[in-house]
Amino acid sequence: MLGNFQRSELRIEVPATSSTIRDRLLSPLALKKWLFPQQVNFASEDLLTVGAKFDNSLGLLKVHSQVDRVDAQCLRLILSNGVDGYHEWHWGDGWVQSRLEGVSLLPLNLYQTATLLRLREALKTVVRQ
Repeated sequence: MLGNFQRSELRIEVPATSSTIRDRLLSPLALKKWLFPQQVNFASEDLLTVGAKFDNSLGLLKVHSQVDRVDAQCLRLILSNGVDGYHEWHWGDGWVQSRLEGVSLLPLNLYQTATLLRLREALKTVVRQ
């Protein structure tokens, strides 16, 4: 893969419980909503489990993801194609942490920041309902 090795860890406060955050990260329907305008294609609409695969794209960038780990407060995705590496999510009541590491031509920190901010906005909407 061509590109630069990049590593980034970000943690933000969010107005949600651990279970609400987990629902937004593991539900394909919820992911499609808050990741928009990214296009996300899942083989199944069931909650993500170890081994599940999906593709997402933003313009010409396409990334293949495979779920490597899922538990009560962690989701780890192995990434290939546009990014070769992994994306790991950890969460608890009122916070989400994202660790992204891989080789890519794109600025992964910018992508990661935008994704976390989009998730926080989606969680604010859930809390208001």
